[in-house]
Amino acid sequence: MVNAADVIVIGGGPAGVAAAVELRRRGVERVMLLEREADLGGATRHCGHSPFGMREFGRVYSGPAYARRLTVEAERHGVTVRAGHSVVSLHDEARLTVACNGVVSQFEAERIIVATGAREASRAARLLPGGRPVGVLSTGALQGYVTLHGLMPFRRPVILGSELVTFSAVLTCLRHGARPAAVVEALPYALARAPASWFPGLVGVPFFRGATLLDIQGGARVESVRIGHGDKTRDIACDGVLVTGHFVPETSLFLSSGMGLAQGARAPAIDQDGRCANPLYFACGNVLRAVETGGWAFREGRAIGAAVARDLAQPRAMRRQDPPRVPVAFEQPIKLVVPGYVRAEDAAAGALGEFQLRFIARVRGELSLELDGVRVWARRGEFLPERRVLVPMPAALHAARHIAFRFGEG
Repeated sequence: MVNAADVIVIGGGPAGVAAAVELRRRGVERVMLLEREADLGGATRHCGHSPFGMREFGRVYSGPAYARRLTVEAERHGVTVRAGHSVVSLHDEARLTVACNGVVSQFEAERIIVATGAREASRAARLLPGGRPVGVLSTGALQGYVTLHGLMPFRRPVILGSELVTFSAVLTCLRHGARPAAVVEALPYALARAPASWFPGLVGVPFFRGATLLDIQGGARVESVRIGHGDKTRDIACDGVLVTGHFVPETSLFLSSGMGLAQGARAPAIDQDGRCANPLYFACGNVLRAVETGGWAFREGRAIGAAVARDLAQPRAMRRQDPPRVPVAFEQPIKLVVPGYVRAEDAAAGALGEFQLRFIARVRGELSLELDGVRVWARRGEFLPERRVLVPMPAALHAARHIAFRFGEG
């Protein structure tokens, strides 16, 4: 049996729900959302703290309440939600293989939007040293224990990282009776912007910047960690290690489909409307680049949903046309650029009105955008890793045959 819809959205987080709702608002009749978990909301379901939803809904929600609001919005706008459905593979001609309760089915649509989000890199992927006692967790595991099961797995953890999710983890610990022993960041500065980076100090948690984890010690459970800080080592007593951040886009479906990933991003390459290399597929949210807030993902999903609705509104003979693609070139220290290419059409009408850039390291110099060898935009300053850099798309972008970002240090 083949399950059919006009548009299928894969992923029930903020980006996926926003895209599905926007499609229904714009008159697309059959919109189906596939979510592998039992409930919608994505990672926000695990975040017991606020603020979520202010820009989307005009009020502040906790993570679980925000997830419930997303569910209500999907139901209210007539989105067909299939929870507990895991997409196994993507195929040409907008077809999917989907598993549910041990049964494999085929799904097809006019267009498919992939909004599978991002995940934290594992301890193994981060090459963390030391033993393997009980008590080493990711942020997602911690928040799942606390929010979904009411359990706090430790009382005095050491927290690794300094991204926004790190300070979310500090807040989760404090709200549930745990007091972190320290926050440890390998870089000499926090990755998150102030004032978030001030938070550990404000609540009395030591924050070691430029410190390296040397060992995780303990028998059955974590008992302490050893860090290198400057030319000294320090042992910190603790009963757990919380590994935060280092998100990577959840792109396994793209890798297995042969659709390919963007340069440097480990994410699908899209154009200014979120369209992938296969023009029947679109992508939005943190699958494009790790990692943005739930609110950013929601707004991006809404914009991509609108773009797909416009695509479907074209005469059927034009829908499968694939205009020429111009890749967006860049080199290190630029880590990634979204979108990764531009289709030869009016960029001003695209869902994404700005390029999103990230850098691999802390650098100072001039960032510039060139169209056919002519500089059309530039900014001088300091750029930090994992900090969003936005560059407006010029009106002449759609006519360019060579698009390149340049960076000169100094």
